[in-house]
Amino acid sequence: MQYDTLATEDVVAKTAAALKARGVETIVVETGAEALAKIKTLLPPGASVMNGSSVTLEQIGYIDHLKSGSHGWNNLKAAIVAEKDPAKQRLLRQQSVLSDYYLGSVHGLAETGEFVVASNTGSQLPHVVFTSSHLIFVVGTQKIVPTLADAIERLETHVFPLEDQHMKNLYGMGTALSKIVIFKRENPASGRTITMILVNERLGF
Repeated sequence: MQYDTLATEDVVAKTAAALKARGVETIVVETGAEALAKIKTLLPPGASVMNGSSVTLEQIGYIDHLKSGSHGWNNLKAAIVAEKDPAKQRLLRQQSVLSDYYLGSVHGLAETGEFVVASNTGSQLPHVVFTSSHLIFVVGTQKIVPTLADAIERLETHVFPLEDQHMKNLYGMGTALSKIVIFKRENPASGRTITMILVNERLGF
């Protein structure tokens, strides 16, 4: 299966409808620049924001914009990175799971609306599963595959080798598929908002 081919318009529409039925609002844009512009309208001034490591967020310019400080958001990750005491940094990381907004991407998205998110440390998974009130995922449509089984296979056979090499290039050590979340739906009673921005551009792995 080809894992880097953009989805057709019909497949994107089908996937968006399936996501909506599972409690995930979907926005479709053409470019990463449009995705960043949309994020700027979704995040209100003063909101606390957190993100995991994400090639997608880097590619659309979100990380640079976040680091610029010209947005009016409370960047929790900046405080974590700035703290040099390991114990204090760990505490800040634990506290950050209560961010108002969490931004990231997914590793595989099924046309049926399920998606998978993997992590080595698991630090971003509390946000995804429960703790953050608002989630925003930015997803290149090349990540769309027919079924949940295909999404897991995409993660294991396509994403992981690329991410492992990416980590080795950056930090001299690889990663591991330590923890995997299968997101099937959001319970309406949770009161959370889950937004997926589908981008008709190859982003991330």
